[in-house]
Amino acid sequence: MFTGIIETMGKVTSLSKVNGNLHLTIQSSISQELKVDQSVSHNGVCLTVIEAGPDGHKVVAIDETLNRSTIGSLRLNDSVNLERCLVMNGRLDGHIVQGHVDTRATCIKAEDQNGSWLFCFKYVAGSDLVTVPKGSICVDGVSLTVVDSQVDEFSVAIIPYTYENTSFKHLKEGTEVNLEFDIIGKYVARLLDLRK
Repeated sequence: MFTGIIETMGKVTSLSKVNGNLHLTIQSSISQELKVDQSVSHNGVCLTVIEAGPDGHKVVAIDETLNRSTIGSLRLNDSVNLERCLVMNGRLDGHIVQGHVDTRATCIKAEDQNGSWLFCFKYVAGSDLVTVPKGSICVDGVSLTVVDSQVDEFSVAIIPYTYENTSFKHLKEGTEVNLEFDIIGKYVARLLDLRK
């Protein structure tokens, strides 16, 4: 479980396909502190560390992950948002994030608002893919508050700290991102579907 508060940025230093799986090596300031079998959020995708050391850590993305997320489109030297799992006696500064990507979205607007940035995203609507104004959404692993909410799109406002310390500084119109919708909202939507 995660909070959506990005701990650091990593850089992709190696990519290789093995039996349909994608092996990635990520270099970051926390890589040498990681342990084998530890869960780490990579752009919002929970991946298990299979190797760790001073030169980086290695993770594997299987077919399900590659089909559902943007992990398969990462290239050498790309930046990755990283967050280690939540320590249960710690503060929940963001919101409850599982690291299980629901779908991808496309950035349809990236606007500098002179001190903050407004980003709008469009996705394929589904009955359990729900946003609400002032509700929570996780974009590439970043816990954010929804500004405007439509059936298949939403917007978020980004403060300078988040812009500078996450992949948002690289986002532009047409960029695909990973979305994880609020778990409570998904349960409520599912229960309402079952009552129909």
